[in-house]
Amino acid sequence: MSHLFTLVTYVLFALISTSTLADSTPNLSYAGKKILYINSYHTGFEWSDEIALSIQTVLKDTGVDLKTLEMDTKNHTEEAFAQQAALRAKALIEEFKPDVVIASDDNASKYLIMPYYKDADLPFVFCGIDWDASVYGFPYKNVTGMEEISLEPQVLKLVKEYAKGERKGILSVKHYAQTKSVDYQQKLFNFKYDKIYFVETFEDWKAKYLKLQEEVDIVFLLSPVGIKGWDFAEAQRFVEEHTKIPSATTTNPNNMRLSMMGISRIPSEQGIYAAKTALRILDGVSPSDIPITQNKEGQLFLNFRIGKKLGIIFKPALLKVATVLH
Repeated sequence: MSHLFTLVTYVLFALISTSTLADSTPNLSYAGKKILYINSYHTGFEWSDEIALSIQTVLKDTGVDLKTLEMDTKNHTEEAFAQQAALRAKALIEEFKPDVVIASDDNASKYLIMPYYKDADLPFVFCGIDWDASVYGFPYKNVTGMEEISLEPQVLKLVKEYAKGERKGILSVKHYAQTKSVDYQQKLFNFKYDKIYFVETFEDWKAKYLKLQEEVDIVFLLSPVGIKGWDFAEAQRFVEEHTKIPSATTTNPNNMRLSMMGISRIPSEQGIYAAKTALRILDGVSPSDIPITQNKEGQLFLNFRIGKKLGIIFKPALLKVATVLH
C-alpha cells in the first residue's frame, strides 16, 4: 500500500479540489437506463449526503433514471437490522431492475453485495469502503470501485510538532466501520495507540475525552455519528473548555471544529468517481476491466479556537495551504 504515502504531496502542500463534474463525463444520452444508489447510512450524515449529491449532479441531464435507498445502519448498528436493510435493498433491486448499482460505504458491500451478488450479472460500483475492499472478496467480475483511505500519518506528522510527547489516544463511536479503521491504521502505518476508547453515549464520550487529556499527548477523534444523545454544539463547547493536549481528526469538515487540526477526505471525490464509473459501465465497459482505486484528495484544516486555548501558534507554511476555523 505504498500509495498511502504519496498522499503527503496532495494534502500538505496544496488544497486539492475535486475534478470538475463535466470532465470525462460521456456526452451521450442514457434515456431508459436505470441506476440504483444504495446508501449504507442516512440523510443528514454529512459524509454520505455529499456522496449522494455528487452522484446526483453527475447523473443530472444524462437521462438516467436514478433511485436511492438508505440502509440507515449508522443509526441502527444491530446485525439483524443490517441484514434486514440488505433484504430491503435486494427486494428493490428485483423490483426496479437497475442496469448498474452504486453502493456507498461498508455495510452495503458486507450485507448485500457479498452474500447475494458475488460474480452476478448485475454490475456494482462501490465507494467509501474503508481501507481494504478485499475483506469482502473484491474484486468480483461484476464489482469495482474506490476504497476510502484515511490520512492519519499525514496528520500525525503535523500534530506531533505541537505535542509534548509521543503517546497517542483515539476516541470514537462503537461501530464496525470505526473499529475496522483503527485496526487498519495500526496495521498499515506501523504505529499503535496507547489508549483506545469506543463509546456508545455522549456522556461516555465526554468522560473518555477527559481521561485522554491526562493519559496521552495527542488525541485522535473519529466520527461521532451514531453516539446516543450526541449534541454537536455542546461537544464543541466541551472540548474548547477542557482541551489540554493537541487533537487531530480525519473526519468531515464539520467535525474539524472539535479538533486542533485535521485533514478531511473529500466525499464528493467518491461520489463523482462512482457515478462516472457507472456511466462507463453503461457504455459497455466491464467492471472487471476497471481496477479498484483509492481516494487521493484532501484538505487541511486548522482550528484557531482550540489552538489559542493551547497557546499554539501555527506555522506560516501551514496557514498558506489550510482552511482556518475561527
